[in-house]
Amino acid sequence: MNMPNNMDMAALMSMLSKMDKKQLEQGLSRMGQMLSSEEKDKIMKALKENMPNQ
Repeated sequence: MNMPNNMDMAALMSMLSKMDKKQLEQGLSRMGQMLSSEEKDKIMKALKENMPNQ
């Protein structure tokens, strides 16, 4: 999963707002499949590394 380090919530929300319901459902389905795969730990680690410290 190649997510740019500088993607912020505003960019993510903007991208999501442009998707129709079917596209959003397909994306969520793919995300669910990825998270149930053996790659789950790598994906979660990458997401945590790219999240700003709070």
